[in-house]
Order: sequence, then structure tokens, then C-alpha cells
Amino acid sequence: MGRLFDLEDSGYFYTRLANPTVDAVAAQICNLEGGVGAILTASGQAANLFAVINIAGVGDHIIAANNIYGGTFNLLGVTLPKLGIGITFLKAEASDEEIQSAIQPNTKLVFGETISNPGVEVFDIERWAAVAHRNGLPLVIDNTFATPVLCRPFEWGADIVTHSTTKYIDGHGVSVGGALVDSGNFPWDAYPERFPGLTTPDASYHGLTYTKQFGKAAYIVKATTHLMRDLGSIQSPQNAFYLHLGLQTLHLRIKRHSESALQVARWLEKCPDVAWVRYPGLESDPHHALAQKYVPDGCSGVLCFGLKGGRTFDNRFLDALRLTTIETHVADCHTCVLHPASHTHRQLSDEQLRAAGIAPDLIRFSVGLEAPEDIIADLEQALAAAKA
Repeated sequence: MGRLFDLEDSGYFYTRLANPTVDAVAAQICNLEGGVGAILTASGQAANLFAVINIAGVGDHIIAANNIYGGTFNLLGVTLPKLGIGITFLKAEASDEEIQSAIQPNTKLVFGETISNPGVEVFDIERWAAVAHRNGLPLVIDNTFATPVLCRPFEWGADIVTHSTTKYIDGHGVSVGGALVDSGNFPWDAYPERFPGLTTPDASYHGLTYTKQFGKAAYIVKATTHLMRDLGSIQSPQNAFYLHLGLQTLHLRIKRHSESALQVARWLEKCPDVAWVRYPGLESDPHHALAQKYVPDGCSGVLCFGLKGGRTFDNRFLDALRLTTIETHVADCHTCVLHPASHTHRQLSDEQLRAAGIAPDLIRFSVGLEAPEDIIADLEQALAAAKA
């Protein structure tokens, strides 16, 4: 027991630190991503929090793309500054020079999403990684929407990957969870002053140094022994078991989601009641070229669009949907929809919505595993009912 607590042996002695079921599923996700180690967390938010505070603390600074999921935007832009971590948000299409100018001496990492939520924009991982690495910074990528079936960010230069496993990896809406995966590729020892938590002795573990004792797995071991130990955002073994079941069909489901979403997007693109459609699988989409590079086998099942009739028309349309469920959840086996201006962001004015990067007419539509013809029929009848 003493050797386990001193990190001299590996084994199971307390579920907050390690559990065989949780570790087995973490290893599955790690293998899919091509990493050296992974931990499962209680939620995707916890995974993103751990990704940052494992190497950043009071007085430090991070950089993130501004098109990331609203919950993550709030975590990085509101909560972490209260804990002393500064943030600079940049547009995902920011130039190399703009990214370079945002980097400060106390910057610790750069953050983005493979496919953004809800705007479904594709992030240029390789370009951002190149700028980050020139400055001795790791790139963290939230790969929730793409999953490792459609994109493996480590192959494009990312160093750390996070997931909300609540979404496609689970796939059935039965468990909340997250994952943090370490590539093992970032040279922490090359920047000892920037990452002292990994490269200098840790007094709480008898002076061991993570990079010396655990090599390429230093980052993920520290996340377990410090963050999971002290903050306790563990994933339950039962939820990990649900993920194990989801992983067995992920490669089939995500491709069906993508194929159906492209079919729905093409129908919406031709619909006279639709003002605009965003889905990177469409040839007309501004992110189509990046999609061809990073997610050539599919762009997931999430798309967004706007209708021509205004807010009242939007609400009539949503209320008339039958097959599609109005819910906050996304990336599930059944089709679901959310209108941020009427739901999650209803307290904001149109001007405030635009400032937050959300068009007032944006409808997020998550295409499920139902027959695409049935999904389109539901959209068609709801539009007809909204006009009646």
C-alpha cells in the first residue's frame, strides 16, 4: 500500500485515483486517439478544466479560439480568470501573426475544437499547432464532435485531446462523462521554467519529478495524482461501462450520422424557407476545404441553419416537429434540435447573441440514426405547419 501511495507501483487501492473498469475504457479511448495515457472524468467540462489547470495556475495565461462551445467559453473566459488564469480569445481563422502576437511570456497552452459547437466550423489543427510549438506551447483540442473515428488530432500536431463522452462516444444519452488523453509528444523538459509542475520535484510525492519518473506519460500521471486526487471529478465505473458499450458501435454510428447529416443539409440548402445552412460536408460551406483535410470520412451529425421567418416563425417550426426532440443534448442516436436564442441563451438580446458568436436565428440540428427520409419529412411537415 505504501508503494502504491508513493507511485512506486501501479495498482488499485482507491477509485478516486484508479478503477479497473474506468481504466479499461480510458485505455480504449486512448488507443483510438493514439495517445500514451488517458483518464475519464465526470463530464466534458471537467476534462477541459483538467486539461488547463494541470499546467496553468495563478498568474498564467492561455489562448483559445472564440468559436468553442458556450460552456467551455464561459469556463475559460469567466471562471478561470476568477482563479487567476488570464485568457485571450482569437477567431479560429486568425492569421499566424495574430496568434503570435497574442502569445505572452506567461502563456501555457492553446485551445480549440476540431468541429465547433454549435457553429460546426472546422479548426485548422496543423497550422495552430505549428505556431504553438514554435513558442514552446502545447495545443489542446476538444475532439467531441469528430471523435477519433473521423479525426485523430495527434496526427496533425495536437498534444492533448479532450472529449465530452456524453455525446457520440456514449451515443445513447445514458451517461455524462469526459475524457482527457495525452499524446506523450510534447517535450515538457525542454521548457522547465514554463512547466515546473512537471519538470521539478513534487514535495507531495517525496520529491519525484514527473518527467523523469514517468517520461512521456508525465502529463497524464500528474492529472491523475493531483487533479483527480484533490478535485475528485471521477467517472463512475457504471458510466464507464456504458461508454464501453458505445465504443463498440461508434465506428458504425458516426459514419451513419455523417451520411444522414449531409443528406439533410443538402435538402435544407435547397429549401426556400431556409436562409442559410452550415455543414462542412457541403461543397458550398466555407470550411469544406478544411473538412476535406481533417474529416474526409464525415463531419459528424451536427449542422446548423437559419429560417427566413424570424423568431416567431422559428418557435412555431420547433413546436411542430414530431420526430425531432427539443433538448439541450446533442450528438445522440435520436434527432434533436436546439434554438439557443429561445432556449439556452434566451436572456440575451440579439446584439448580445451576436457578440457571443451566435446568430439570433441559429438552429442547431443533431441528425440521429433514424432514416434520413423520415428526418427530412419531419422538417418538411414542421415548416408547412409553421406557415399555416
